[in-house]
Amino acid sequence: MTTTTPAPAIRPAAPSRPRPHAPESGPWVGRPVDRRDGPTKTTGTATFSAEYQLPDLAHGWLVHAPIARARITAIDDAAARAHPGVLTVLSHLNTPRLKPSPARPSLLDMSTMVGGTRVDYLGTDEVFFDGQPVAVVVAESLEAAQYAASLVQVDYAPLPATIDFAAAAAAGRATPVKQSLGMPTLVGSVGDADAALGRAAHVVDLHFTTPGHNHNALEPHATTAVWDGDRVTVWDATQGIDWFRKHLALRFDVPVESVRVIAPFVGGGFGGKGSVWAGTLLTVLAARVTGRPVRMALSREAVNRVVGGRTPTRQRVALGADADGRLTSVIHEAVLRNSPVGGGPEQVVGASGDLYASPHVRLVTSMVTLDLVPNTFMRAPGESTGSFGLESAVDQLAHDLGVDPLELRLRNEPETSALHHRAFSHRRIRELLHVGAEAFGWADRTPGGRRDGSQLVGHGLALAYHPAWEFPANVTLLLRRDGTALLRCGFQEMGMGTATVQAQVVADALGIPFDAVHVDYGDSDLPIAPNAGGSTQSASIAAAVLRSAAKLRRAVSQLHQRPGESLAQTLTRVGRDVEVSVGSDVGVGAAATSVRFIATTLLNQRRWVRAASGAHFCEVRVDADTGEVRVTRWVGAFDIGTVLNAKTAASQLRGGIVMGLGLALTEETVVDGRTGRIMNAGLAEYHVPTHADVPHIDIHLLDDPDPTMPLGVLGAGEVGITGVGAAIANAVFDATGRRVTDLPLTLDRVAP
Repeated sequence: MTTTTPAPAIRPAAPSRPRPHAPESGPWVGRPVDRRDGPTKTTGTATFSAEYQLPDLAHGWLVHAPIARARITAIDDAAARAHPGVLTVLSHLNTPRLKPSPARPSLLDMSTMVGGTRVDYLGTDEVFFDGQPVAVVVAESLEAAQYAASLVQVDYAPLPATIDFAAAAAAGRATPVKQSLGMPTLVGSVGDADAALGRAAHVVDLHFTTPGHNHNALEPHATTAVWDGDRVTVWDATQGIDWFRKHLALRFDVPVESVRVIAPFVGGGFGGKGSVWAGTLLTVLAARVTGRPVRMALSREAVNRVVGGRTPTRQRVALGADADGRLTSVIHEAVLRNSPVGGGPEQVVGASGDLYASPHVRLVTSMVTLDLVPNTFMRAPGESTGSFGLESAVDQLAHDLGVDPLELRLRNEPETSALHHRAFSHRRIRELLHVGAEAFGWADRTPGGRRDGSQLVGHGLALAYHPAWEFPANVTLLLRRDGTALLRCGFQEMGMGTATVQAQVVADALGIPFDAVHVDYGDSDLPIAPNAGGSTQSASIAAAVLRSAAKLRRAVSQLHQRPGESLAQTLTRVGRDVEVSVGSDVGVGAAATSVRFIATTLLNQRRWVRAASGAHFCEVRVDADTGEVRVTRWVGAFDIGTVLNAKTAASQLRGGIVMGLGLALTEETVVDGRTGRIMNAGLAEYHVPTHADVPHIDIHLLDDPDPTMPLGVLGAGEVGITGVGAAIANAVFDATGRRVTDLPLTLDRVAP
């Protein structure tokens, strides 16, 4: 999809810092340029996946199973079929089966990782979780489809189900997780952490719980699909066009080239739109069966019931320290959940092997299998919840020792990773603590809190941490003789400003104005890009852009470029345009890229630890009578490597912090332990932060490149949420003296 919005005016900015490792960078990278899609979205002219109008468009609606485990014994859809406007009712009784989802994911084919579940939708009479779609009604209108769906009668034979996470974990049903490529810190140990804990002069041994969470993005999941013979075009709210496309091709048994996916605008994802869920598959299936274009936009309740969310956790964090507060033992154990039909582990314990120096470390991850919709990626999966346990325990140790929490962290700042003894490619946590403390006025606070009328005022601190990744990306780059450039890449824009920042990178790399760069994105007909997840997209695409720019400059130099002549001047003189490509989407080239990616990933994991980091400082006010918590001040200092765009980077970090406020104070997916039904499957009862809950958030960026990452970029999308839960809980402890170890920090847990 070509962006057509005129480039906005550029706000003045200080000159960018020199970056000797990236000579391509120049005056545009780092500027707080307004997002190019901003006017389109704010004026309502952006077209989302549920808004495309096609001739003879039909509408689909799901029929959900109201039971966690069962066999379907009968389906009576006669009344639904007889309802005016109904085209068909699809179920396992009359629907072609899809090809099965891969049983095991493989890094050689990243699309194998985006099957939300392994359920054979409408191809089986077995129910695996409450909310599983068991039928789809397709009608001429949305209203007809919705009403007819209520007329479908399904009989079930119940099967035994395991639903209660806390009970299953307490009963010892958790199975240890082994190490895996791509998640290097699920487990691990060095030294004898248990023995060292027993010898320690000071010990903190705490247990924590965090609930499940659901994404509830502004735009619900929606799909529009139309078949033309064996070719299908799909408009979908996906955050990963290429892997999404390949998964659809696999499930519908058609060549990848026969699937086109279009996603120019995505109204938030946070990981929930990183996989292919039932709504998408059944929309494409309904379009194939009926021969009509079909749209299905899930209701808020349906999104919660068929799209996985964040796993709940049970954690134990034990810290041993000597008389000076230097850590001698770090133990972090976590129990998570998955499903018989999907889900997987998260790096809940990951940061505990990297954030602090300790000669003895033990990290353990275990999982219980529950008959619920599988868990899936959600902003900073693992680190967001694991940092709550670790950073709360560090705060408790500081209190027990009578040491400033900031000073204790400085005393335990490592030279290398404690778990693997690997070098840090880039680490500026000392600077972050000092920058954040000065901006917040940390030295002027009253330790132990103070009272202001009926309000108890406290201050909290926690570190933020998220690993940095890079995935393969392909691009084409065209420089025209009129001095304009076109970048083509099939990435997705969920509000991060990706098209804007990549135009900034192109402008610097080619030495042309930002306004002269246009970007095509959001379409599988373009060169492939990785998912918008893991805080990888900016660095991954920037790497391909820099390679393409270097290739283009070489091509222009072969046109007898004169000394002092710009690229555009040469092309104007010779009357030519030049286009270059980087990467291959198919064939041997694509396979070679996959092999190189795995080899590079393994090598990098063995050489160093790469991560974005930060320091959160916050003030809370707790009502002394009710226990209501209000966050009133926030300062965040971050090292995300090179800042490509000061405005969009700060926006991403603020967004992560706001989502962390929800994690800390309000968000909890409540599951009925008898039925497996999500009891608050909608924004009326699942509470996300509103404007009234969010204080002014002051963001400070070091803008210090990581020399091992493309253009020095570490990623900003997910590090902001990590540590937020702990910072607030630590501030509540400072204000009230109550160490709350269970999220969210509701009134009943905080009140005296």
